[in-house]
Amino acid sequence: MSRLAFHPTSLAGLMVVKRMPITDERGYLERLFCAGDFASQKIQLSVQQANRTVTMRKGTVRGMHFQYPPHMEAKLVSCLRGKVFDVAVDLRRSSPTFLGWHAEELSSDNHKSLLIPAGFAHGLQTLEDSCELLYFHSASYTADAEGGIHPSDPKVGVKWPLPISEMSVRDRSHPALTGDFTGLTL
Repeated sequence: MSRLAFHPTSLAGLMVVKRMPITDERGYLERLFCAGDFASQKIQLSVQQANRTVTMRKGTVRGMHFQYPPHMEAKLVSCLRGKVFDVAVDLRRSSPTFLGWHAEELSSDNHKSLLIPAGFAHGLQTLEDSCELLYFHSASYTADAEGGIHPSDPKVGVKWPLPISEMSVRDRSHPALTGDFTGLTL
């Protein structure tokens, strides 16, 4: 029996993955990833790297990050503590939802993860203090392939739920998209 339920979003390939914990008087066990469950949905996610972030202050924005070809990656993002507004932006040139974005509230209580395909930018805003996230990546990080768009890019128009309290110098310096940005080719 699968302990994961897959729910498509309005952006092709972007999925909400609902974890179904097994609970008893001790607490619970929940599956975060299972290659067999993903394969049953015709989703190939070969995990090559796992990262954990801890963000201390409510309102902090991280992102919007992506990797350029040939180092693009899919990500499975889960919130283990706290609550975040998790955002994915479709940067795929040939996609009918090019530059569309979807946000999902991920929390330690709602047991949701966001499966973000290659060719998307990803970012988040913390909705509580002390948030901890776990990321599974389909490719190892390659510094020379790193890309980013400014979290307040008007061309994308993400509506952050809180005023931005903190952002790294790196994320603040990501440029807005220009008219000659034609997207990423998978």
